[in-house]
Amino acid sequence: MTYDVQAVRRRFPAQTEGAAHFDGPGGTQTPDVVADAVRDALVAAVSNRGVVTASERRAEAIVADARAAMGDLLGSDPAGIVFGRSATALTYDLSRAFAKRWGPGDEVVVSRLDHDSNIRPWVQAADAVGAAVRWVEFDPVTGEVSLAAVEEVLSERTRLVAITAASNLIGTGPPIRQIAERVHAVGAVLWVDGVHATAHASVDRPRLGADVWTCSPYKFLGPHLGVAAADPALWETLRMDKLLPSTDDVPERFELGTLPYELLAGVTAAVGFLAGLDPDAAGTRRDRLVASFAALEDHEDALLAVLEPALRGLPGVTVYSNAAARTPTLLFTHERYSPADVYRGLGERGVNAPASHFYALECSRRLGLGDAGGVRVGLAPYTDHTDVNRLLDALGDLLA
Repeated sequence: MTYDVQAVRRRFPAQTEGAAHFDGPGGTQTPDVVADAVRDALVAAVSNRGVVTASERRAEAIVADARAAMGDLLGSDPAGIVFGRSATALTYDLSRAFAKRWGPGDEVVVSRLDHDSNIRPWVQAADAVGAAVRWVEFDPVTGEVSLAAVEEVLSERTRLVAITAASNLIGTGPPIRQIAERVHAVGAVLWVDGVHATAHASVDRPRLGADVWTCSPYKFLGPHLGVAAADPALWETLRMDKLLPSTDDVPERFELGTLPYELLAGVTAAVGFLAGLDPDAAGTRRDRLVASFAALEDHEDALLAVLEPALRGLPGVTVYSNAAARTPTLLFTHERYSPADVYRGLGERGVNAPASHFYALECSRRLGLGDAGGVRVGLAPYTDHTDVNRLLDALGDLLA
């Protein structure tokens, strides 16, 4: 197992601008092969999908290839891969489809740890049909979600539980497999927001027990769109509001309008790039993805082992990413400088580490950070020790 970060960095044209990027949790930079794939799809002859002309067949192939790529990435059936404008848009659309089966007396569970895109759609869908909403709390000191906290809000009336696989604010990774066992024991559906988690570790949706897994390719080197993965049999149970002439087939019944073929081509290229992060990996694309993510985890862990203790050792700094299981994502504040001031100061020094609640508003408030949030530092496949040193030097200079 090998990881050549310098070879990886050479594939990212954005690196030539010279910034040290710690803003990956909000969207990673893009490798050249993804940009090339998007361009190639745009300049090729592509029509609406069909089987008669070459341009129609090209569109069909682009969609099929993207479903297969995401199936390999998530360990999920390609026939259950749904594409949408964003993970937020898909969650809103599909929450309304799920809510058609709910009513007064039913309950939906959401988590304080989550991005608001995995909270508000469910809260609003439940309110619209008279279902109740119950909340899973997390420990603001450790940042962890306990199984007891989940069990406390489950009942025979629970219809769906929505929870993140990793907090985009503090990195916490709840025990999804164990949560799935509890959720399924009461006959409910487990909807997992994997937007942040998918960028950092290999995903096997069925093994984890997630009935639905959402993610956003632009968080793992791809273009801007959203993905929801589930067994086709689950999708068959849901009905969308859609145009009369549009197909009722799964998964197409959930994809409103014509798909962005060029972006789907970019998704396939991004998954291919991820599968090559470990150049020694062999076997199927799925095999190479699993090996490459293992190499990536080792790389990010090594960087975090340098960054985290140094950051915690800076006078006046408080770090809120404390869970035992988490992504390489650190949220911090300083006792004298506001998060916005630190963000600006780092930016002036060529280091991109933004400050906000990053739409994890409930989480930020639970941590006592209100709506201001903190400064977020996230590692990505192209992060190296030089970047880490630049961040620490910039912080030392700024906070001195």
